[in-house]
Amino acid sequence: MSAQPAQPAQAAQPAPPARSGGAAAIGLILTIALNVVAPIITYNTLVDDHGWSEASALLASGAWPVLDSAVMVAWRRKLDEFAIVTLVFLVITAVVSLVGARSTEALLVKDSVVTGLFGVLCLATLLAPRPLMFYFGRKFGTDGTAAGVAYYNGLWRFEGFRDAQRRMTLVWGVVYLIEAAVRIALSFVLDTSAMVTLSPFMIYGTLGGLAFWTVRFVKRTKAEGEKRAAADAAAAADGQAGGLTA
Repeated sequence: MSAQPAQPAQAAQPAPPARSGGAAAIGLILTIALNVVAPIITYNTLVDDHGWSEASALLASGAWPVLDSAVMVAWRRKLDEFAIVTLVFLVITAVVSLVGARSTEALLVKDSVVTGLFGVLCLATLLAPRPLMFYFGRKFGTDGTAAGVAYYNGLWRFEGFRDAQRRMTLVWGVVYLIEAAVRIALSFVLDTSAMVTLSPFMIYGTLGGLAFWTVRFVKRTKAEGEKRAAADAAAAADGQAGGLTA
C-alpha cells in the first residue's frame, strides 16, 4: 500500500505540452525583453537623448515590467491563484510607484519594496492552510489539465509533500527579503544609472538561483520519498511472507 503513491509521481515526469516548444521560448524572450532590456534602453534614451530627469525616466521605464505581467495574465486567460497573486502585485507596483516621494533613491527603494513584499507574502502563507509555493508548483509542475491538477492536489495528503512545500516557501520568503534589503542599501550607494542596469539582474539572478535550488530540492525530496516507499513496500512484503510461513 505504501508504495502506491510513487506510481503517479513517475507518470507525471514528462514535460507538459503547454510549457514546451515555441510557446515557452516566446514567453521567455518576452519576459527578458520587457523586464531587462526595455527598462534599461528606455531609461538611458530618456535621460541621454531627451533630457528627462532621472526620476521621471526611472518611473517611465518601470511601465515595462507592469506591461509584461498584464500580457502574461491576458495570454493565459485563466484567473487561478497564481494569476491572482500576479494581479495583486500589479496593483501593489502601481500604488508604490505613484505614492510618496519622487526622488530617484525613493523610486529605486519602492522597486525593492515590491520584491520584499513578495517575501513577506511567502512567509505569511506559512500560516495559511497551504503555502504559496504549493500554488506555484501546481502552476508550473502540471500540464494544467483537470487530471493533472487533481493529481497534484492529491499529493497534499502526504506529510513529506506538505513539509517540502512549507520549506520551499520559507526559503523563498527569506531570500527575497534579503534581496530587497540588499537592493535598498545599494540604491543609496550606487548612482541611478548603475542601479537601473544592476537591479534587473539582481531580480532575475535571485529568481534563477531560487528556481535552480527548487528543482534540485524537489528532485532530492522525490528520490528520498521513493526510497522510503520502496523500503516500506519491502518491509510489508517481508511481513506478509513471515505471516504466511508462520
